[in-house]
Amino acid sequence: MTKLVKNRVLNQLNYLKSFGYEYHESLDFFSNNIKNAKLPNNINDLSISVSHCYLCELSKCRKNILFGYGNTNSDIMFISDEPSNSEDELGSFYVGKSGELLIKMIENVLNITKEDVYYTTLVKCKSTNGLNNSNIETCHDYLLKQIELIKPKLIVALGEKTYSYLLKNGDNFSQSRGKELVFNGISLIATFSPTFLLRNPSSKKDAYYDMLKIKNYMESLN
Repeated sequence: MTKLVKNRVLNQLNYLKSFGYEYHESLDFFSNNIKNAKLPNNINDLSISVSHCYLCELSKCRKNILFGYGNTNSDIMFISDEPSNSEDELGSFYVGKSGELLIKMIENVLNITKEDVYYTTLVKCKSTNGLNNSNIETCHDYLLKQIELIKPKLIVALGEKTYSYLLKNGDNFSQSRGKELVFNGISLIATFSPTFLLRNPSSKKDAYYDMLKIKNYMESLN
């Protein structure tokens, strides 16, 4: 359709509108409701769908797909940015030094096991040259569907990248960390990622206090 024809069509539509004709509002084909409409409404079926995903370049370099792990009826959901090298290598969460540290954070502070929480990542495949927003956007619908199906009462965002992507508010991570925030109507508390803490052990004390706040929040639900 040429520009001239488009202008003629628009002029005709505007002319008819002046006589009271109404037109359906334009559809947002990228809205979450439309994009999620065809995703399975069962967590196991969703996992199978993700296991056959080849929508971005991460699928070309991954060794394994890491969908999620833990209690699908849990009130608390941990979200990290991406699987670690060890997790990609072994096809399992909570492996390697970062996985071991996360277990300690959960078990030693929250006094529950890793099986009591649900854990997943923004993307389901390990990147080789660092995550970019395109990779995360491709996986975003999977994550939203996971959250919809798990129905957590609290989301724990592990790391600045996870926090920044989910909230998109531009607030400083160091100032927002440990505070009760909201993502899609669900309470969210951000803290340091285990990977960051391994590189910056001096921040473990702050992470400990964040986990105490998470524990207090969870206890307040009972």
